[in-house]
Amino acid sequence: MIEGKNVLTGVKPTGKPHLGNYLGAIKPAIDMGASAKQHIMFIADYHAINAEKNVEILNKEIREIACIYLAAGLNPDKSIFYRQSDVPEILEITTILTAFTPKGFMNKAHAYKAAVDKNIAAGKPNDDGINMGLYTYPVLMAADILTFNTDVVPVGKDQVQHVEIARDIAGAINAYYGKDLLVLPEASFDDNIAVIPGVDGRKMSKSYGNVIPLFEDDATLKKAVFSVKTDSKPIDEPKNPDEVLVYEIYKAVAAPDKVQEMADGLKNGKLGYGHIKNMLLEAIIEKTAKEREAYNYYMSHYDEVQKILDAGAVKARAIAAKTLQRLKEAVFGF
Repeated sequence: MIEGKNVLTGVKPTGKPHLGNYLGAIKPAIDMGASAKQHIMFIADYHAINAEKNVEILNKEIREIACIYLAAGLNPDKSIFYRQSDVPEILEITTILTAFTPKGFMNKAHAYKAAVDKNIAAGKPNDDGINMGLYTYPVLMAADILTFNTDVVPVGKDQVQHVEIARDIAGAINAYYGKDLLVLPEASFDDNIAVIPGVDGRKMSKSYGNVIPLFEDDATLKKAVFSVKTDSKPIDEPKNPDEVLVYEIYKAVAAPDKVQEMADGLKNGKLGYGHIKNMLLEAIIEKTAKEREAYNYYMSHYDEVQKILDAGAVKARAIAAKTLQRLKEAVFGF
């Protein structure tokens, strides 16, 4: 589905990714970029300011996420990698899109509805603390997508709605002017991507505080791994591997023979929880050693990263300018 297509992926700079992000989002996005006709990868810093307005924190998180994607293998020669705020054409395109976007689309947007529901549950006014950035989030996202003639947008199931809104807006504009001004994008999600459990057994998520970090020091990583929830069964008591949380996480990072070794050890009462936590720690370090080393390099040589982002923005603006010109010619006649 990706070969020969224009693919766009974006990431909000909202803290360092964890093991679940790495396996479920970062690596798949990079792999898609390697096979796409054109891969756009951007840091969604305009989206981020809806929630984070502290400039020091925001810029720290932007630096971190840029370094993490490059460390994980994103190839700037293959993928156009840039900061959203470095492409001002996107904001002009957003303004045009708003004229074709029904307010009802925003009322039904998942993020807005979730915020309203949270307020209602807390006994607050419906729109308490909700800014217009959050409310119109789907229009800016539509501009992110439509600006770059995107065919495919890899997303989680909870983000499919945003791609559908972008498609509906593009369809409305094309129909009104009687020409294909904008490409109609499609959402893509992979049901085979594993959901990695966190240290408490729920889906690994920063909002749950149950993550295994990747780009921290070894001591922090070890502390997280050894906090994975276990029961009180002794070493020599046989255990069902599928009921052991450490094993469930281990399956996502270890080689098949090592996974089988842990399963056999648990079934035969030869491995205790301390043993398998050490095995998990070693597997994570081994799987991500190069990425962690590269991350530390990029963080200490951020001038190189900035040059990559600047070069990506130049490429992105060249595409965005053409889209904007098409729209202006249709809208204003010049």
